[in-house]
Amino acid sequence: MSEVIAQALPWTIMLVGISTVISFVLGVGLGALVGWKRGTWLDSLVPGTTVLAAVPYFWLALLLAALLASTLNWFPLLGGYDVALMPGWNREFIQSAVYHGTLPALTIVISSVGVWLLGMRNMMVSTSSDDYVTTAEAKGLRSVRIMTRYAARNAVLPSFAGFAVSLGFVVSGSIVTEQVFSYPGIGTRMLQAVQYNDFALMQGIFLVITVAVLGANLIVDLLYGVIDPRTRAGD
Repeated sequence: MSEVIAQALPWTIMLVGISTVISFVLGVGLGALVGWKRGTWLDSLVPGTTVLAAVPYFWLALLLAALLASTLNWFPLLGGYDVALMPGWNREFIQSAVYHGTLPALTIVISSVGVWLLGMRNMMVSTSSDDYVTTAEAKGLRSVRIMTRYAARNAVLPSFAGFAVSLGFVVSGSIVTEQVFSYPGIGTRMLQAVQYNDFALMQGIFLVITVAVLGANLIVDLLYGVIDPRTRAGD
């Protein structure tokens, strides 16, 4: 059981972890810009990304697989690496793993970036009307500095908390995406354990997920005092 989890966990962490970080950075960055430049053409990004976020994972994965893998042959359709290669820390294997993981990662990023964008955009709209932002504008500071150092810095706090929880669930994998692309991650192993009634493997995977989520919440609680001065005792 432990060997199965140990073999699948790195694949899931690399795929879902990197995809989560990319979608968070992209969504928060675009959300801050859209919220700051509200009323412009950038607002059109909100409904588009929201619709993509509402698309079921399996449908989007199948669509990308049919278009980019089967039709255009830009990416491999199945697997986590070329079966002709031996797994190892060499350039050829790493390139193959990145190449095979691009399409599943793209599915996760497209599906989740809209959530971060919408949340950050709404917080930016609310934060932009606060007194300290108005004071910074009255001082004549540059618009870019006000957006990044004043508005976005405070607006990102709720998204940061959600991001920490998302990182905790990284180890659970993306069952649907991994299944569509036959990716050798925790999600695939979980589905196999359910299909074959392997209760020991299911318990082991749930234990790893629980520890990861609790650890992520503990870390964000410790870091929150650093990123948000309002939570510090005595301030």
